[in-house]
Amino acid sequence: MLSRQQTGIALRYIITGDWATGEPMKYATGLLSLILLAGAAPPAAAQWLKLPGQGIPRTPDGKPNLAAPAQRRADGKPDLAGIWQIAGPKYLQNLAADFKPGELPMQPWAEAITRERMTGMHAREEPQANCLPPGLPRINATPLAFKIYQEPGVVLVLYEAFNLYRQVFLDGRELAKDLNPTWLGYSTGKWEGDTLVVDTIGFNGKTWLDQAGHPSTDALHVTERLRRRDFGHLEIRVTIDDPKAYTKPWSATEVMEWLPDTELMEFACNENNRDVEHLPGKER
Repeated sequence: MLSRQQTGIALRYIITGDWATGEPMKYATGLLSLILLAGAAPPAAAQWLKLPGQGIPRTPDGKPNLAAPAQRRADGKPDLAGIWQIAGPKYLQNLAADFKPGELPMQPWAEAITRERMTGMHAREEPQANCLPPGLPRINATPLAFKIYQEPGVVLVLYEAFNLYRQVFLDGRELAKDLNPTWLGYSTGKWEGDTLVVDTIGFNGKTWLDQAGHPSTDALHVTERLRRRDFGHLEIRVTIDDPKAYTKPWSATEVMEWLPDTELMEFACNENNRDVEHLPGKER
């Protein structure tokens, strides 16, 4: 069973024009991902009683005032902490949704495999169909929440999707030359004014950037620019720099909404993963 907010997002995936746009099989793998992500998500708020107010600014009628100014920490930096969820499915479906046809700077092989994946013929091969991590930046666009903890030297991100986590180190450390390849990479960050700039490398090259099937390689470098534009909205400007798949870097801007009166829940994808055997494509 889904929380009210998760249910609303899930329904938009299935019944809105955004979901239905394009070829009939265009987002077949996305529908599976939605089922996998949503089916195991119980209503978070119902698990907890007497949740503290968390210093939430409120309107005169007592509702959270999401348009209130963003809070700051004792060190003067914007406070990014909280539970966040993407405002809609647009960039999960297609991270390049803001580009016109033919504008995305893709290598020929990347364009060819994306066209094939959009037909659904590779549905069984999608990582999420096999309960593998969504990878970065796709995990930020899943219909499940994530929680940010912020300290002076590190930002920790806990993802409800697949029970994953990230550490963004702000202590000036450098990354090794030969990193062990991972789904979410290795992240370092720094503040540029009120924007946290996060650089992530060290990927395994297995991630589909979105449900449309845009590929990535082990050369992927993801830059995220996080800005809390008010109390209830976190803007993430993500830049994809992957010279093996794209001819130049490209970007998308995602907006996250703050979720009040809730907590993250356990998510175990492989408890009931029975759909993959019915999907077209090769076994992983």
